[in-house]
Amino acid sequence: MTRTSLFNSPLLLGFDQLERALDRMNKAAGDGYPPYNVERINEGHLRITLAVAGFADEDLSVQIENNQLVIRGKQAEDDHDREFLHRGIAARQFQRTFMLAEGIEVEGARLDNGLLHIDLTRPIEEPEVRTISIERSARANGRQLVRE
Repeated sequence: MTRTSLFNSPLLLGFDQLERALDRMNKAAGDGYPPYNVERINEGHLRITLAVAGFADEDLSVQIENNQLVIRGKQAEDDHDREFLHRGIAARQFQRTFMLAEGIEVEGARLDNGLLHIDLTRPIEEPEVRTISIERSARANGRQLVRE
């Protein structure tokens, strides 16, 4: 089966990197663990909150890798001396990835009551308007231009 691209239009030139990023996000979106929220705190400030109950701060890692925010969690196995009658709380590792837009900065992360909060800043940019000069060719409308 051939996959058609959303970015196959001649009006969307140079978006192949974005297309690859969307493909990576679709592959990673299959696992819903741990659940998370993304909220706008105010203009230019965002917060990602992950529910990581049972993880200590030394079990978690927050890194930026190639414009991706990567959160990993791995709990130490200390269940050797415990006997479970029922085990409904899984001690599993996870990796959650978020694509960061150009200019997004991670301010910091904190663990509070089983919730990992990661604060992001998006600088407010003024729109850039550039005028592109148009060069005249040596021949215009079939006649030679004379330079003064």
